[in-house]
Amino acid sequence: MSTPENDVVDSIVRGWSSVRSDIDATPLEVFSRVKRISKQLDLLRRACFAKAGLEPSEFDVLSALRRSDAPLGLTPKQLLASNLVSSGTMTNRIDRLVRRGLVTREHDPADGRSILVQITAQGTEMVDEAITLLLNEEEALLGGLDPDDVQALSRGLRVLALHMGQTEMEQ
Repeated sequence: MSTPENDVVDSIVRGWSSVRSDIDATPLEVFSRVKRISKQLDLLRRACFAKAGLEPSEFDVLSALRRSDAPLGLTPKQLLASNLVSSGTMTNRIDRLVRRGLVTREHDPADGRSILVQITAQGTEMVDEAITLLLNEEEALLGGLDPDDVQALSRGLRVLALHMGQTEMEQ
C-alpha cells in the first residue's frame, strides 16, 4: 500500500526523527494516522446519521437491536454490553428513543421482572437508511484503493485491535 505522496504524519515523523534521533518514531506512522482517520470518519458518520435523522448514540442502540437475532428484543444489559456505556447513559438513550417512537419497552414474556427493548418499524427504517448512507460513503472512500490493499488493511487493523485487547463485545 505505498503511495508516492507524503502526508502530515510523514512530516511529524521526520520532525521527531531529526530532533530525537535516539527514538524510533515508527508507532506514530500507525497511530497518528489512525487518530486522524478516526476524526474524519467520526465527522462522516455524524453527517450520515444526521441525514437519516439520528444522533450517533441513537444509531448505536438501534443498530445493536437491528443486528441482533433476538426477535423479542434485547435487555438493557445486553445493550450495555454492545454499546460500552454506563447503565444511566443507556437508560437515557433508551428513554429518548422511546419518546421518539423508535423503540418500545416490553416486559419479557419469559421473565416478567425483566424488560426487553424492541425496535419499532420507524426505528428500523431510520437505522436502515443510516447504515445505507454510511456504507455508500465509506465505499466511496475505499473505491479508489486496490481491493487487495483494502483486505490487507482490514486484516492488519483486526490484528492490531486484537493485540490491543479489543474483543467482539466492545464493538
